[in-house]
Amino acid sequence: MWRDAGIPADSFYEVRPECTDVPKTRFKIKAGKTLSVRKWRAAFSPEGQLDIGKTLSRIYRGGIHPSIRGEVWEFLLGCYDPKSTFDEREQIRQSRRVQYARWKEDCRQMFPVVGSGRFMTAPVITEDGQPIQDPIVLSQINPDKGSQDNGSSTNRNNAMEPVTDKKVIQWMLTLHQIGLDVVRTDRTLVFYEQQENLSKLWDILAVYAWIDTDVGYCQGMSDLCSPMIILLDDESDAFWCFERLMRRLRGNFRCTDSSVGVEVQLSNLASITQVIDPKLHEHLETLGGGDYLFAFRMLMVLFRREFSFCDSLYLWEMMWALEYDPDLFSVYEESDIDSEKAEGSKGKPKSTRQCGKYERENMKSGAKNSEAPLPISIFLVASVLKDKSSKLLTEARGLDDVVKILNDITGNLDAKKACTGALKLHKKYLKKAPKKT
Repeated sequence: MWRDAGIPADSFYEVRPECTDVPKTRFKIKAGKTLSVRKWRAAFSPEGQLDIGKTLSRIYRGGIHPSIRGEVWEFLLGCYDPKSTFDEREQIRQSRRVQYARWKEDCRQMFPVVGSGRFMTAPVITEDGQPIQDPIVLSQINPDKGSQDNGSSTNRNNAMEPVTDKKVIQWMLTLHQIGLDVVRTDRTLVFYEQQENLSKLWDILAVYAWIDTDVGYCQGMSDLCSPMIILLDDESDAFWCFERLMRRLRGNFRCTDSSVGVEVQLSNLASITQVIDPKLHEHLETLGGGDYLFAFRMLMVLFRREFSFCDSLYLWEMMWALEYDPDLFSVYEESDIDSEKAEGSKGKPKSTRQCGKYERENMKSGAKNSEAPLPISIFLVASVLKDKSSKLLTEARGLDDVVKILNDITGNLDAKKACTGALKLHKKYLKKAPKKT
C-alpha cells in the first residue's frame, strides 16, 4: 500500500546556512496523520465550541501543522476552555493583552529598556541597589548617546537612580542574566537574527520574572519561552502561552537554600526506574548516580537540547495531547500565579473522550484520588534510560560515562517512539508500583 512520506517542516523554522551541525529533523507533515487546518477548523461548532477529543489522537499520531501550531497550543496549555465560544475567547484575549501591557509598563517605569526594542547583557545594579555606571551598561541603556557623551547624560543618570525596594533590586539583578540567555537561545534559527525578536523574548521573560516573585527567572526558561514567540505573532499572546506552560513546570525552578525543585522529579524518576528496570537502577546507584542528576537538563527544558527545534515542538505537543485534561482552564483560572498549582484537585466528573490517553490511564488507575499524577515527561526520560539500559550496564564505569552515553542521543531520538515508550512504561509502572495507602 502506498504511504505518504510526508513533507519536511524545516522550512517553517529556517536554520541559518552556516549552522551545519544542528540535529536533523525527523518530523514530517503527513496527510491523514498530521492535524491539518481543515481538520482543526472542522472541530469547532458554529459558535466556536471546540470538540477537542476529535483532535487529540490526531496530534499524537502526527503532530500539528506548523501554520496552526500556535493556536492549538493555546488550547493544549489551558489558555482557553474548549467549551468557550469565539466571542468569549476574544474577550479573554483582549483582557489578557491589557493585563500584560500594564505589567510591561510597570517594568518599563522601573527600567526603561523594557519595551524599547533593546535588551541588557551587562549587570545594571549592585546587590545594595546602586546603579552600575559602567560604559557598557550605559551604552546598552541608551545606545544613541553612548558614543557622544561618554556616559555623562543627565537623562540616563536619572534612569539609573539608587533603588531601595528589595523586590525591585532582586528583579533588576536578573535582567542581564536573562539577556545573556536570550542571545544563546535558538541561535541557529534565522528568526533570532532580528533584534526585535531577541528583545521580545527578553521583555516577556523580564515581565514574567517581575510577576512571579516566588520563582523569578532561572536559566532554562528562555528555552521554554522561545517557541511561543516564534509561533504566536502577538507578544502578549506568547507571554500567556509561556505563563501557562510555567504553571506546569514552575515547581522545577523553585529553589530553596537546601534544594532545587526539579529534585522531586528526579526522585520520582529514580522510583520509576527502580520498579521498571531494577538492575539499571542498582547499577546507577553503584556509580554514585542514584540522585539521577544526569537527567536534570532533560526534565528542566523538556528535551529541547536532545532534539532539533522542530522535533522538540512535535514532542511537546504529543506530550500535552496525551496529558490533556479539559479542566485545565478552570483550574488555572481559579488559582493565583503564586499559589500551589492544584492539577490533582479536579472537581466534577469529566468526559474521558475529551481527555488525552495518558490522562485517561491516570483516571482509570484512580491516581487522582490521592495525589496529582506524575507528568509524562518523567516517563519519557525513563523510556530513554530503558532504551539505553544495556549500553549503560555494559559500558558505564562512572558517571562521566553515563553522561557521555546520554549526550550521544542528541539528534538520534525519535519523538514518536519516545512518547510510545513512555506510555508503555507508564502502564507497566501503574501495575507494578506499590500502592500507597
